[in-house]
Amino acid sequence: MRVVRIAAFVLVFAGATAAVGAAEFPFDTVRGIPSLAPVVEPIRAGVVSITTAVTPATAGQFGFGGGQPGPNVVTGAGSGVIIDAAKGYIVTNSHVVAGADVIAVTLQDGRTIPARLIGSDRTTDIALLQIEGAGALTALPPGDIAGTKVGDLVLAIGNPFDLGQTVTMGIVSAMGRGGLGIDAYEDFIQTDAPINPGNSGGALIDVRGRLIGINSAIIGGSGGNVGIGFAVPITVVTAVMRQLVEFGSVLRGQIGIVVADQDPEVTAAGGGALVRGGG
Repeated sequence: MRVVRIAAFVLVFAGATAAVGAAEFPFDTVRGIPSLAPVVEPIRAGVVSITTAVTPATAGQFGFGGGQPGPNVVTGAGSGVIIDAAKGYIVTNSHVVAGADVIAVTLQDGRTIPARLIGSDRTTDIALLQIEGAGALTALPPGDIAGTKVGDLVLAIGNPFDLGQTVTMGIVSAMGRGGLGIDAYEDFIQTDAPINPGNSGGALIDVRGRLIGINSAIIGGSGGNVGIGFAVPITVVTAVMRQLVEFGSVLRGQIGIVVADQDPEVTAAGGGALVRGGG
């Protein structure tokens, strides 16, 4: 999980109350209690753990190289989401698998299966893996970003600190968050659902069990959760995945101009784009 380090600050909220209408909450009919377990249990198998490693070459005589590959060195751990069960496609973050020679996926039932990197896009921090021979898999159904609103309940599922699959709950804190300097393309879902290092590439789901985003980054001075996390929306994930399947990378057109933020004079003149240069 990437961490954006910022100075800590405190917001003090004045107490206020408002009448809120009764809302339906997921209910466990077997135990007779309100619970999110009925939402999580059918889809948990769709979230996997990912381990990456490099295979360094063993130095030859006198240290001049040319030796045989040495043992794998584990370099990192993260999470992934099964996006197509029939084809064994798994989405994760680009930074989770960057530089890895060996990628392994651990399913919820404990099996560890080698994975092949189909393609990776650093601009959106999305990568696509494929596993074969795993038998029947569970894919997470896509959610509705257009209908997602600030304040909606969400769940984050992943592998924080390599502890194993973990589920946390929060709300959507903001939509369309950008300008953070995390990725070249930013259109994040912001959430306060606790996510930590290792949650990268894991699922952000709504209370119907539908995938709305891939957890990608957190803000925190200590490297851990402070209630501000960011997920790549499922609409972006789907668009990137299509290109990774077809081309192995994402193809983007360029129009050869440099644009800038509008200044007050341009805005007063009726808007439009401010072009600073071209070529």
